[in-house]
Formats: sequence, structure tokens, C-alpha cells
Amino acid sequence: MALVGTKKMFEMAYKNGYAVGAFNVNNMEITQGIVSAIAEAKAPLILQISRGARSYASMPYLKAIIDTAVAENPEIPIAMHLDHGDTFETCKQCVDDGFTSVMIDASSKSLEENIALTKEVVDYAHDHGVVVEAELGQLGGIEEDVVGISADDIHKHLTDPDEAIEFIERSGCDSLAVACGTSHGAYKFKVEPTLAFHVIEDISAKLKDYPLVMHGSSSVLKEFKDLINKYGGDMPDAMGVPEEAISKAAKMAVCKINIDTDLRMALTAKIRQVFSEKPREFDPRKYLGPGREAIKEMVKRKLELLGCVGKAGECA
Repeated sequence: MALVGTKKMFEMAYKNGYAVGAFNVNNMEITQGIVSAIAEAKAPLILQISRGARSYASMPYLKAIIDTAVAENPEIPIAMHLDHGDTFETCKQCVDDGFTSVMIDASSKSLEENIALTKEVVDYAHDHGVVVEAELGQLGGIEEDVVGISADDIHKHLTDPDEAIEFIERSGCDSLAVACGTSHGAYKFKVEPTLAFHVIEDISAKLKDYPLVMHGSSSVLKEFKDLINKYGGDMPDAMGVPEEAISKAAKMAVCKINIDTDLRMALTAKIRQVFSEKPREFDPRKYLGPGREAIKEMVKRKLELLGCVGKAGECA
């Protein structure tokens, strides 16, 4: 199976009450860990590439890794998605490079500017058979080049459901990332957050069958935070989105849930553990291998939460 878009994935996710996991990739080991979990779970998959990933690894390397994953797993529908594209030129380049889905993030701009830029990307992408994700409202936290608002202001910048309907109708975007109280990065919150599920409910009531997206959805799992801190790290205040909240959103109109920080923490925790327990170790395979396995097990756990285990066949 060749790379696919997300249209069929989202149709089935919405209809059957689950979400598709969208995982950010930066290198071979991260990709292998994700795809190994997906293959065992027989789940659909969205592999995301950010500007930081393209800068770190370069697009030809990342595309070759993903192409290999697709070739080795012909029964699994896999989409290649641009995460947080910030200009028309970036989105155009990714469409031309073979991405099957792109995100234009103009959420920091005015409503009119956001609509205009999103529509420009939609017009080009649709002409090339590529779907477009946009964003309305603002998240908190920091992730690579994406700098959000402060945690204290998150609930002041939630997506307005009425604006969302206008935005979708005028821009023509295929899915919309909404601000519902989530946040980017590992240090998302000072206290456990309460997500604004009414935003999701209100939009889905006004626009039936339309797929929403939830960014900033890593849980900052305690087991990895504890390992990092045990073996020389310093992340005592790291806190993410509760897993039960993610699972609840996946049963609603949220069809795509983004996960990046949890991947980084799983890999980092295992590398730190190997270096601490085996201080003479210098073979990258001996510490990247355990990191890859930790990613695999973490992703399998996420897929259960999202409810997409065994759903690959219906999304193909």
C-alpha cells in the first residue's frame, strides 16, 4: 500500500468513535518503534514531520525511512503529515515532496488572516490531492518553533465554536485543530488540567461528521519522568494531559490526537538508564535499541487509549 491521506481514516474514526494516533518522527529508531507497535496493533497511522525534524534529519532521509516503513507494512494505512507548517511556501513544498496531508498553522493571526492563508493552502493542496489541517484558537506551552500562550491563559484562548464553523466553511480545510485546554511540551501544567470538552461538543453539534484534531496531547507519563529523574535528569514539575481525558476525546469528534513529548521521554529515559547502569557503554545500538523498544511499548499503550487497535483494515 502506498502512502494514503487521512480522509478515510477520519471518516471511520468519527463513525466508530475512536481517534488515529499522529506521532512525530525525527530519526530511524523513533519511526521503527512507532511502526512496530502499529503493525502489532493493526492500527492506522499518521507519521508527522515538523520543521525541526526536517532541519535535523533532512527531508530525503525522513522520506526514505517512511517509505521503507510503508513498504514493509503493506496492510497498514500510513499518512505522512506536515506538522505546524507556518507559511504557504512550506506547505507547498511539502505537497510537492509527496506529503499526503499538511497543516497550516496561522492560529496566531487574526481570524481573517487565518482564513485567507488557510484557503490559499487548501486551494493548492486540493489541486494535488492532499488534505489540509488548520488551527483555530491558541494552545499553551513550547514545542520546537511553536511557542504558545502561558498556562494561566489557556482557557482564555479556547476555540470559539461559532468562529470555527465560519472558519471551516470559508477556508475549506479538511480538519481543524482546536484549542480545548491542552498544551505543548513536557511542562504543560502546574496542576492537573480540566479540558474544555464543551468546545468539542459544541462544534460537533453544529457541524456533524467533521473531524477535529487535538494537539499537545502527550501525558508526560510518570514511569518515564521517574526514570529520567532517577538517572540524572531534573523534570520534577513535568505534567501532561491525563490519559482518561485523551481517551474521552477520542470517543467524541476528535479523530486525530498528536503525540510527541511522550516519544521523546521514552527514548531519553531508556538512554539515561543504559548510560547509568553501563557507564562504559559506547555502542549506539545498545542504548538506542532499548529506547526504540520503550517507544514501541508506549505507543501500544496509547493505541489502546485511542481505541484504534484493529482498525487498520477499515481505514485502508
